[in-house]
Amino acid sequence: MAFTVTMMSWSIIEYGKQLGSSGELGHAMKAVKWGSDYLIKAHPQPDVLYGEDTDHYCWQRPEDMTTDRRAYKIDPSNPGSDLAGETAAAMAAASIVFRRSNPSYANELLAHARQLFNFADKYRGKYDSSITVAQKYYRSVSGYNDELLWAAAWLYQATNSQYYLDYLGNNGDSMGGTGWGMTEFGWDVKYAGVQTLVAKFLMQGKARHHAPVFEKYRQKAEYFMCSCLGKGARNVQKTPGGLIFRQRWNNMQFVTSASFLATVYSDYLVSAGRNLNCAAGKVAPSQLLAFAKSQVDYILGDNPRATSYMVGYGNNYPRQVHHRGSSIVSYKVDPTFVTCRGGYATWFSRKGSDPNLLTGAIVGGPDAYDNFADERDNYEQTEPATYNNAPLLGLLARLSGGHGGYNQLLPVVVPAPVEKKPAPQPKISPAPQPKITPAPASTSAPIAIVQKTTASWISKGKTYYRYSTILTNKSVKELKDIKLSISKLYGPLWGLTKSGNSYAFPSWITSLPAGKSLEFVYIHSASAADVSVSSYTLA
Repeated sequence: MAFTVTMMSWSIIEYGKQLGSSGELGHAMKAVKWGSDYLIKAHPQPDVLYGEDTDHYCWQRPEDMTTDRRAYKIDPSNPGSDLAGETAAAMAAASIVFRRSNPSYANELLAHARQLFNFADKYRGKYDSSITVAQKYYRSVSGYNDELLWAAAWLYQATNSQYYLDYLGNNGDSMGGTGWGMTEFGWDVKYAGVQTLVAKFLMQGKARHHAPVFEKYRQKAEYFMCSCLGKGARNVQKTPGGLIFRQRWNNMQFVTSASFLATVYSDYLVSAGRNLNCAAGKVAPSQLLAFAKSQVDYILGDNPRATSYMVGYGNNYPRQVHHRGSSIVSYKVDPTFVTCRGGYATWFSRKGSDPNLLTGAIVGGPDAYDNFADERDNYEQTEPATYNNAPLLGLLARLSGGHGGYNQLLPVVVPAPVEKKPAPQPKISPAPQPKITPAPASTSAPIAIVQKTTASWISKGKTYYRYSTILTNKSVKELKDIKLSISKLYGPLWGLTKSGNSYAFPSWITSLPAGKSLEFVYIHSASAADVSVSSYTLA
């Protein structure tokens, strides 16, 4: 949660201008304050921070929770420098967000951040050695040195104090900031984030006598960026469809966080008039932004499965999200008490779609081969997380609002949000559309079918093509009971249900309203398949 607040704040700090122009800045700031208010409550004394409570045992709505929720804290006798350091970073970053619009709140956050940093630095230890229940789900693999550097970087940004700049300069070598060349960034491993921020300080001309050390941070930041582009000494793994792949369980967290770093670093380089130095040679900053866009496009549906991994976006998105509140009927619809363990039998194991749409949530995503199983018990792929979404806030703002000629190295002042109704926007298409390559189309009376090639790649000497097919109901009535005939198909197909020798609507829809479209995709190593309408009903 602290990392979520830090990344949302960083999104606003970098791209508050773009958020403001879209009318979303106020919403973003309210979301940050919801988290920072919680963190303030969790920090009742300078050297005490409450870190976790237990809740995995039950599958219930929040309204039904009456079970014991034991809270765990860190203190001088039970330290947790990683947890305290990240929380200090979150509060320091949030203080920048509220500096102009709510200065008293910003000062309160900064006071908490300073105290937590001092606590983390003075009483060193891993939080999961003190809060041992965290080892099962949120083990601190990287230790706490990265969080101490991360907190110092954010406190320097918030205060401009020489103390924190010296901390980064004096401890960069011993704490790994200048030594670790990373290919991941997330809630546990912060080194790439620290290196990106310190590289920014260097480009801003703030390094002073620490310039030689900060230059080593910068080299490691560029190591990370080059690895994302596939132009480094060691590169990130990617799926056949082009998505960064780090691990099976909630891989998407690494996709959004890496893409955010690539985006801000691209803008830093543009502002400094520099290129990226990779093992494969000099790279233009625009390639970093193009990489980030490719990852966001994949998340939103431009992938081999034509699946949007943002719940509620597009036509084909996860319907069985591993989320208690989403999977259980609303208390307003049925207030019948859901018991702690009974929720598993009644709701968790239910095969139907979620009764409540978790709009906007980014789920764990596909495996190393772009495969995805939309099943509630498949928590590795269908579980959402706040830290998946947080970096996406800034990413979408930047990709939507553009650069705007803004110098990303100038001092940041986040304006007070202006509550205004956004101008009407054109209807958003279900997914980003790649360049269209004409393919055979078929039309049967009120039904239009248009095919296009959206991707191609070579594997083991054979060229594979991904085809997107849009079926549109052009009539004024509802389309039901459609049967499609598909011949010359030599690979897998997603988005339809096989019914004997024909294809029908996918399991999640029973009809297609007037004027609406349905997309399905298939992959094979041949020209487009022949798609035609066998039968249908208009009602």
